[in-house]
Amino acid sequence: MDMTPVIAVHMTAAFGAVATGPIALWARKGALQRPRLHRAFGYAWVTLMIVSAASAMFIRDTRLPNIAGYTPIHLLVPVTFLALAGAFWALARADIRRHRLYMQSLYIGACVVAGAFTLLPSRYLGKLLWSQLGLL
Repeated sequence: MDMTPVIAVHMTAAFGAVATGPIALWARKGALQRPRLHRAFGYAWVTLMIVSAASAMFIRDTRLPNIAGYTPIHLLVPVTFLALAGAFWALARADIRRHRLYMQSLYIGACVVAGAFTLLPSRYLGKLLWSQLGLL
């Protein structure tokens, strides 16, 4: 698999989401809260997650176990969209606790856990990383 424009868009959005997510989450923690920073980085993070999930639908891999080119990691696409919808639904109903739970869970699941899976040697980014380190 080569670096295609879709993969470049997906990786850029995913890296951006990994970087902006903690700032959005941190801005509402502790005694000194920063609602403007939280909202700005929150909207940026949501936008990056939408771009990342949408672009993932156009990335197919026939080498790994798949159905029509979609691998198990593609299950995160509907999960991401449903979690974002649930988070905004909770926010509209002023259920801040549920909004926080959705967003924290989505960050951990879609950014941290899925990000770790992309570093497996059988994945595109993993092959790039491990070959550059001389371990593959």
